[in-house]
Amino acid sequence: MLRGIVCASAFRAAFVLSIHRHFVTPTAMVALTLLDAGVIVVFLALARYLLKPRRAAPLPPGPKGYPVIGNLLDMPKSKEWLVFASLSGIVGDMVYVTMLSQPLLILNSLPLATALLEKKSLIYSDRPVFQMAGELVGMKHGLTFEHPQNGTRFRDARRMMYRLMGTKTAMEQFWPLMELETSRFLRRVRAKPEQVQAHIRQTAGAIILKISHGYEIKEKNDPFVELVNKVLDEFSEMLRPGAFLVDILPILKYVPEWFPGTGWKQTAKAWAEDLNRSVDEPHEFVKQQMAKGTAMPSFTSTLMEDGDVSPQQEFDIKWAASTIMGGGADTTVSAIYSFFLAMTLHPDVQRKAQAEIDAVVGNDRLPSIHDRESLPYVNAVVKEVMRHSPLKPGAPHRVIEDDVHNGYFIPKGTIVMANSWKFLHDEQTYKDPMKFVPERFIGKKPELDPYTATFGYGRRICPGILLADTSLFISFVMSLSVFNISKAVENGKVIEPDVVYLDGTIWSFSHPKPFKCSITPRSEKAEVLIDAVRLACEE
Repeated sequence: MLRGIVCASAFRAAFVLSIHRHFVTPTAMVALTLLDAGVIVVFLALARYLLKPRRAAPLPPGPKGYPVIGNLLDMPKSKEWLVFASLSGIVGDMVYVTMLSQPLLILNSLPLATALLEKKSLIYSDRPVFQMAGELVGMKHGLTFEHPQNGTRFRDARRMMYRLMGTKTAMEQFWPLMELETSRFLRRVRAKPEQVQAHIRQTAGAIILKISHGYEIKEKNDPFVELVNKVLDEFSEMLRPGAFLVDILPILKYVPEWFPGTGWKQTAKAWAEDLNRSVDEPHEFVKQQMAKGTAMPSFTSTLMEDGDVSPQQEFDIKWAASTIMGGGADTTVSAIYSFFLAMTLHPDVQRKAQAEIDAVVGNDRLPSIHDRESLPYVNAVVKEVMRHSPLKPGAPHRVIEDDVHNGYFIPKGTIVMANSWKFLHDEQTYKDPMKFVPERFIGKKPELDPYTATFGYGRRICPGILLADTSLFISFVMSLSVFNISKAVENGKVIEPDVVYLDGTIWSFSHPKPFKCSITPRSEKAEVLIDAVRLACEE
């Protein structure tokens, strides 16, 4: 019966494809209906299932799926890091599932992720093709979506970023900037503590835009900050699992816009316009400043000044700068907001960190990055925030050729996801992993540094890891030095924060659900230090 279905599907699929090939162009596909598209996909999946070659090794274990669609109906719509982790106890640390004909391998142990994504990075560093985000909206031009095996663009872009921020020496040029913008953050928080999340986003945008484009943001309603944040929100939506059928049936991208049920194509156009503006407008700002001779040193201006820049090189520079903006903003915003939540919930940790700062720095000045080596407990707080906060599984990789690992066959084209949350909450690695305990990173036998699983693997490791780490330390230490962070009190009642992390995308950190807390200056001296800061609009 199954072969009969294949034959019927094959006949209809062949007929439709023949008509399409001879009479219909991609821009005017009238004959190809959604039903036809579905028939073709089912036919291809069935054909692949029946005609697949015999393997020398078995596939990795995983939950049993349905014919044709595989595990499509079983995929979690939220909190996927928890669902994937739970499967580890059932089938092991390699979890293999399929969606239609697309295989997906979830890695639930750090040694596995290291073995595949780092030691075999030459074949495990590709990215899947995302139709909505990558092809239709245009995210494919960014470094995050780039395919390393396609020419030198991936390597060249990473080399550009490493030159800017890949070493401690390179990062030192940005220390004064990060300290200045963070001190301005303190003043904004003191004025309107209830808007701390908005202040975090503004400060992250200020630092990133200054580094990427030499741009000084406006104190209120800055157009570039608002545009970047809008694109990040749209990015989360376009990569939400199951949000767009075209990611499951790529052939739908050829359906004409007037066809019923294709409103998503208008959405893609609008998002593409926002994305292109976020890439082009800051870049044009730099070019205008360079023409006037007033450009501030930045990633973009430095590379544009290198001599004759070809149109392709300029295209790559502006998209690399855009990648810096997007990646830096999302990571730091999530982590700093998670820090304020952690300090609200753990006053004992806050007091110990403040005592260390007071002993080393005193209360006559704000701490700086130069105090870092003398503040081991604050450093431990940074690491524990990064470990304890619920990370997403991590950006997906794609294997470009067949592989066999630990006796299991991993087919070419398999999407591979490292469940970083599982690594960082593994009882075999961390004692009481669900508890917030910075002390685990202090002493003669500190536990595993969470950065081994936080910023990617192999050739895909985040090039901005030093930038993010430095920015987080400065933000945490300055905030702790002048503020007491505690649970909010309303009408005499203590408000318990609702510890919920919102679903984002497979690429990003999860953000805490907005919560109420009290943020007040620690002393009159702290108020003086905060008030001494000048905002950009006052200079």
